[in-house]
Amino acid sequence: MYGLIWNLLPGPWFVKLVLALALLAGAAALLWYVVFPWIDPYMPFNDGAVDVQGGG
Repeated sequence: MYGLIWNLLPGPWFVKLVLALALLAGAAALLWYVVFPWIDPYMPFNDGAVDVQGGG
């Protein structure tokens, strides 16, 4: 899969490297700013499962 992407990118190897890094940064930004906030309400990571009674 990565070889296919590498072969589809135009230019010499250093241009391909810059484009591949830009694609990687774009995918990470898409996940960070769009996908993760969208699925956050559906994920159980912020649900507290421990109740403390009489502490304090």
